[in-house]
Amino acid sequence: MTKYYIAMASKKFLLEQEPIEEMLRERTQYYESNNLAIDFWFIKDLQMSNSPEIAKFQDYLKRPAAMIVSTNETFINWIKLRVQNVLVESFESKGELVF
Repeated sequence: MTKYYIAMASKKFLLEQEPIEEMLRERTQYYESNNLAIDFWFIKDLQMSNSPEIAKFQDYLKRPAAMIVSTNETFINWIKLRVQNVLVESFESKGELVF
């Protein structure tokens, strides 16, 4: 089983009120410069996910939600500290999720 960690908030908050795009771009550059495999994904629309593990989190918020999913708990905790107004959760999946 693979454990995934998520930081989730309303789509509007993550896309318009927080510099999430910049943070993820910097993180991607860091991974590439250190030859690390990307272990995070940004999901803009939970309703478009084919994964029931992801789709169930839409019920947490009354507004359309977006989330960052990672297998790296430390990264998600860093996002929580940096952004603050996000919901942090985790779940396990028997197989690899496709984003």
